[in-house]
Amino acid sequence: MRRRTPTAGLALALFAAVTATLAAPAPAGAAPAPISAAPALAAAAPDISVTNVQAHLTQLNTIASSNGGNRRAGSAGYTASVAYVKGKLQAAGYTVSEQVCTTCTYRSNNLIAEWPQGPADQVVMFGAHLDSVSAGPGINDNGSGSATLLENALVLASQNPSMTKRIRFAWWTDEEQGLNGSEFYVNSLTATQKSAIKGYYNFDMVGSTNGGYFINRLTSTTAAPLKAYWDSLNLQPEENVEGQGRSDDYSFQQAGIPTSGYAAGASARKTSAQASKWGGTANSAYDSCYHRSCDTTANVSATVLNRSADGVAYAIWQLAVGGGTPTNDFSVAVSPSSGSVVRGGSTTATVSTATTSGSAQTVSLSATGAPSGVTVSFSPSSVTSGGSATMTVSASATATTGTFTITVTGAGSVTRTTGYTLTVTGTGGCAGGQLIGNTSFESGSTPWTASSGVITNSSSQAARTGSYKAWLDGYGSTHTDTLSQSVSIPAGCASYTLSFWLHVDTAETTTSTAYDKLTVQVGTTTLATYSNLNAAGGYAQRSFNLAAYAGQTVTLKWTGVEDSSLQTSFVVDDVTLQVG
Repeated sequence: MRRRTPTAGLALALFAAVTATLAAPAPAGAAPAPISAAPALAAAAPDISVTNVQAHLTQLNTIASSNGGNRRAGSAGYTASVAYVKGKLQAAGYTVSEQVCTTCTYRSNNLIAEWPQGPADQVVMFGAHLDSVSAGPGINDNGSGSATLLENALVLASQNPSMTKRIRFAWWTDEEQGLNGSEFYVNSLTATQKSAIKGYYNFDMVGSTNGGYFINRLTSTTAAPLKAYWDSLNLQPEENVEGQGRSDDYSFQQAGIPTSGYAAGASARKTSAQASKWGGTANSAYDSCYHRSCDTTANVSATVLNRSADGVAYAIWQLAVGGGTPTNDFSVAVSPSSGSVVRGGSTTATVSTATTSGSAQTVSLSATGAPSGVTVSFSPSSVTSGGSATMTVSASATATTGTFTITVTGAGSVTRTTGYTLTVTGTGGCAGGQLIGNTSFESGSTPWTASSGVITNSSSQAARTGSYKAWLDGYGSTHTDTLSQSVSIPAGCASYTLSFWLHVDTAETTTSTAYDKLTVQVGTTTLATYSNLNAAGGYAQRSFNLAAYAGQTVTLKWTGVEDSSLQTSFVVDDVTLQVG
């Protein structure tokens, strides 16, 4: 939670008396309709395992420990936190996207995940900020909210109930610098997109060790399902006065979207009356490690965390879950989602499956839509959901050229499909040219994949050409940055030259020890390693022969690893892969 405000078994009978649900959608462009009362639960909400939530917190703590002790927005710790949450959600079958916050203090990404069930124009959002302050790992603030939502998302996917509304989860960046990530997201929405959001629920610090039970906008109809659950436990929740305007619900509130959320308190002190009804220590902070290095996994109350996580599940089920029995289901995906092959050549991709509800099942793989002369095979041809297979696409010397959509099908108790875009080129010889996209980084990040802040126009390190370059490391502390791009290399050419310009700048004084290193790889093969010992003024061109990779789709990757002191900057620009 930001330090200062930006402006000045459960009884269903009990639930039936106090619960609420979402109103019908507002017209396009109109303000979202508030949450209105409803008689009872459509389905029983699941019990969220606090042990699983704590396991996510342990992972976030480990990520911080491995990345300088924190998960601050824009840092390696934050990037790794996004990757951890994103990986879990993708495996569960969510539609996941990262949104680059270009106006954030630290350029970094929001993470948005949507469960692809329910009407798209009736959305309920659940959000938490994923970043910490630089002083510590931020496990209560706000690993607790992030982990609570992650486990709720995974349980929703595993049960796969029928949906009356669409659930969207969000993990915000740069909250600690001024609610910047959520504000950027809200400002990016059209009027129609805003009107589709019927309520936003925020969870910031929901496991405080001397915690209270606070709800944003306690008496609003939006807060009704959150309050109903805590009322059922006789917790007598109070208004979240301390948190008003200090977390990401404020960005939605300012846009006219109804908001609520749970909180367990930050640096304010528990009163005697609160200690009498909730337990704990009067006249002590709700979280004595707020914004400090001691905000670790030891700084979380399992009881408060459990009650918050179960309350979130109750709200999701009350607001958006209908009747029906979940079935065994799975998802299928292809990575990369596109590729090219020259006549007489072949390329590969990975087909991944995941169990999204019920039990794992056998999934048979097949493909349709391949042009004349192109064959698609899978190894193995069937997997148990959760497993993966290699898809090989081969083109004959007379294959039809052009771009085609191949449909990859997984068949089990249900059928699931995904698309793969294939480009067939050449007449049996070399389809030459320059293969790298956005060679000098002037067109943003696409099609590069990079750690937060790597692709930059910062004046602290000059680009070789233009304004942008890829700047790996240079922090003077333990840090890892990566830069990569997937490239399909045609067969039949005479030359294959990878070339890039590298500038190494360092504060290290040694002339014999490589403390900080940059590794250049094709797939899992290392082409070269550079270090602080290669420091020199200006850029030097580095070139490599990639003929061994003709006819393959490969990933080119630069990995910079910096030790705990004295910066070394590895600056890359003007990357090309010329074949001919």
